[in-house]
Amino acid sequence: MAALAEEQTEVAVKLEPEGPPTLLPPQAGDGAGEGSGGTTNNGPNGGGGNVAASSSTGGDGGTPKPTVAVSAAAPAGAAPVPAAAPDAGAPHDRQTLLAVLQFLRQSNLREAEEALRREARLLEEAVAGSGAPGEVDSAGAEVTSALLSRVTASAPGPAAPDPPGTGASGATVVSGSASGPAAPGKVGSVAVEDQPDVSAVLSAYNQQGDPTMYEEYYSGLKHFIECSLDCHRAELSQLFYPLFVHMYLELVYNQHENEAKSFFEKFHGDQECYYQDDLRVLSSLTKKEHMKGNETMLDFRTSKFVLRISRDSYQLLKRHLQEKQNNQIWNIVQEHLYIDIFDGMPRSKQQIDAMVGSLAGEAKREANKSKVFFGLLKEPEIEVPLDDEDEEGENEEGKPKKKKPKKDSIGSKSKKQDPNAPPQNRIPLPELKDSDKLDKIMNMKETTKRVRLGPDCLPSICFYTFLNAYQGLTAVDVTDDSSLIAGGFADSTVRVWSVTPKKLRSVKQASDLSLIDKESDDVLERIMDEKTASELKILYGHSGPVYGASFSPDRNYLLSSSEDGTVRLWSLQTFTCLVGYKGHNYPVWDTQFSPYGYYFVSGGHDRVARLWATDHYQPLRIFAGHLADVNCTRFHPNSNYVATGSADRTVRLWDVLNGNCVRIFTGHKGPIHSLTFSPNGRFLATGATDGRVLLWDIGHGLMVGELKGHTDTVCSLRFSRDGEILASGSMDNTVRLWDAIKAFEDLETDDFTTATGHINLPENSQELLLGTYMTKSTPVVHLHFTRRNLVLAAGAYSPQ
Repeated sequence: MAALAEEQTEVAVKLEPEGPPTLLPPQAGDGAGEGSGGTTNNGPNGGGGNVAASSSTGGDGGTPKPTVAVSAAAPAGAAPVPAAAPDAGAPHDRQTLLAVLQFLRQSNLREAEEALRREARLLEEAVAGSGAPGEVDSAGAEVTSALLSRVTASAPGPAAPDPPGTGASGATVVSGSASGPAAPGKVGSVAVEDQPDVSAVLSAYNQQGDPTMYEEYYSGLKHFIECSLDCHRAELSQLFYPLFVHMYLELVYNQHENEAKSFFEKFHGDQECYYQDDLRVLSSLTKKEHMKGNETMLDFRTSKFVLRISRDSYQLLKRHLQEKQNNQIWNIVQEHLYIDIFDGMPRSKQQIDAMVGSLAGEAKREANKSKVFFGLLKEPEIEVPLDDEDEEGENEEGKPKKKKPKKDSIGSKSKKQDPNAPPQNRIPLPELKDSDKLDKIMNMKETTKRVRLGPDCLPSICFYTFLNAYQGLTAVDVTDDSSLIAGGFADSTVRVWSVTPKKLRSVKQASDLSLIDKESDDVLERIMDEKTASELKILYGHSGPVYGASFSPDRNYLLSSSEDGTVRLWSLQTFTCLVGYKGHNYPVWDTQFSPYGYYFVSGGHDRVARLWATDHYQPLRIFAGHLADVNCTRFHPNSNYVATGSADRTVRLWDVLNGNCVRIFTGHKGPIHSLTFSPNGRFLATGATDGRVLLWDIGHGLMVGELKGHTDTVCSLRFSRDGEILASGSMDNTVRLWDAIKAFEDLETDDFTTATGHINLPENSQELLLGTYMTKSTPVVHLHFTRRNLVLAAGAYSPQ
């Protein structure tokens, strides 16, 4: 964009809270952040950088302190021009500084004025007015605005200056007038349509245009997009929603309430249906005061809305806005949108619709480029002793040993080192205890008797219905060996049932334990108190509804998360609470143990997920980035990554090692409520309130499938033990089984698709649907595949 901007003088005013210095994010360059390009301003003497005026009010420490950075944009083809010290620089730079100093003095911002003067090396007399031409005297308010208006125009240079709106940041850096536009003025040969008021520099939403013109600006752009070629129309239509929101908020912020109301009523019907919930929130913001405490709008203002547009479509838009000199919309495009430009064919309406819908637009392509170790860790070598039952099983089932390598290729844990696996010691994992080894041996024996599923061999489904659950069932979990089932309830209790004939027993009292012979072989049986044996144990401790429950892999512990903001760890030996983990300030919606135990993750209303270890009462990692509640959490099978699903309609994958976000998946049109990884770690399935199940390739960071069929929120997802079938359970009272092998075969993950996100989803997902199973009136809250591939489902009966 430097090619379009002849020597421009620009001012960026930032509000810096007094206190420790903070890192400022780099401003995006070339329009609205073309690709990953963009130049950053290097303070008063950093030449050549285009700066968008940003004002971030507030902060942690003290009063905001305005500082002014002045930089000159380099002319086309020239080396960057360093801005000289203000006292020796161009008269425009000096006059601008004097005008700002005058304003600070009038506003009694003495500290800021002193700091700026020291920075600019200006003497007191210069501001008081030494009679030099163009300097501001104490009564020169009109002169101040006239001088400041020069900032918005190109400085006169040898070449003819471009009209406003042609530069990257155009003539729009310092903008806005809370009291409406001033009379048009002339600076040099350039017409300046709207003269800014200095006080607007300090506002969060700058407003340059006439409020009565907003409808005309928006209608003009709408007409242009609707009349453009089909191939560009779909891409440019993505602009409607973010522009509509920002223009409405600008009107509200600047207290043009009637214009804002009229603007909303005229254009809110044009927005896509999946933004209706957001628009409902927006319609309730009719006064400036309403905006201050509203988190949704705060997010919308502070995080740039991401649009992915082809270069051809972007150039078309830019040309239109420059020809029309539509600075108002161009400002918003620059300051509030991030346009991720790719080379190649524009995307079709279907391809765009598949990927958009989240609170902050699509994910930037850069966000999904980092390497992810999605392979499985090498399993420890454990000898499996063959007993008589195994030998019989081998004859009956036709030598399953020959089948086993085939299973490995699809997803059960392999003996060979996976090339995509993380290093074995990348994160510290707990060592296997003897009891864990015994459990693994049992697991391997069960595996030999596992039913091999497929389109012609569907699993049986056993449904556990919670009857008379007047306490309100809010969470369910089943142990890996399917022996225990836990329910979290709205009455703050956690209830644990034994599903097998073996009853639940507590450990004996300390006085009785001292009498036991500790050397005997059956010491683990002897320490249990038969008098306490029962099918159900109730755990009391939470002071609010229990929204999440998770068994540890060794079945010795149970985690529960609650509205009371805590996660509790319960012992299944004594059925008492061992620890209450306090870190979340608001309800905790979900928690889950790592497949290796020891670590667990929680997510809640405070918009962050936290990684914990059972022996630390503080979180080890805090995963921050979502713009709304974290509804569900899930560990990757290799325990090196955590997936989180949020009400901001995105799914994020986080690296446990360093806490970085390594994948952002957008495409759902409603809050996400369920996640599951395929057993081989390559794929992720997600379900949301929009009733769709989306499939993602983790390695390439792409959506690879969309399963439509449910008519309500998808609450639970689970792959079969071999990864051949995906089961989904929903509030529409059905369990559906999908052909996962077919969904993932022949994937298009070539370089072009990965680079541009041009995904081609099959038109009809019905051919992947293997079966639909209705309940009478029970929403499906949880699904689980046993080690032999029987499906267990659970939910509370809700009478009509």
